[in-house]
Amino acid sequence: MSNPESFIDEVSEEVRRDRVFGVMKRYGWIGVLVVLGIVGGTGWREYSRAQEQASAQAFGDAMLDALEVEAGQGRVDALEGITAPGVSGDAVLQMLIAAEESGNEDGAAAAARLQALAANTALPQIYRQIASYKALTRSDAGLDADTRRAGFEALAVPGQPLRLLAEEQLALIEIETGARDAALTRLRAIAQDAEATAGLRRRASQLIVSLGGTLDGVAVQDS
Repeated sequence: MSNPESFIDEVSEEVRRDRVFGVMKRYGWIGVLVVLGIVGGTGWREYSRAQEQASAQAFGDAMLDALEVEAGQGRVDALEGITAPGVSGDAVLQMLIAAEESGNEDGAAAAARLQALAANTALPQIYRQIASYKALTRSDAGLDADTRRAGFEALAVPGQPLRLLAEEQLALIEIETGARDAALTRLRAIAQDAEATAGLRRRASQLIVSLGGTLDGVAVQDS
């Protein structure tokens, strides 16, 4: 019985093998396409990554070259001739140009550029907030106290990255408009905030002292 059974097993194995080969012959191209897709996708990702790195390198080199130009309108023109790789890169470039315009005593152009960035909804929020903060802090932007207060209040919302810096500016506006008690209350809150940096706490404490106030009932020493 063993020989007939062995023969049957061999025949069955051959039949299975023929079926497998038949399936592979009929549908094997699908597997080939899958493999090619995986290999091609990996290659494209590596190519794209290399292209992005090269673009970022070229962008950085172009900005460094522009900054080598003598300060003045020539440097601004050189920076404006750079094409940034993406909206985030362009935001950084525009802020740099605004800083150069400010150095050229062209505050109106710098403020307008920063305000345009702040209003650009295509930018990530952090860039818009930084541009807004920079525009609001410019003394040559021509903004009155109420406009600046409204702008800083929008940045001082809990959870926002520039919250405490905006709170500091609000305190300065309160000092400017004669609201001493409100300024002291805000400055004490800043000085005691766990998220405040050492530099911000020091500035808040110094302002409290200059206003004749105290922190937690104890006179704050100017460091």
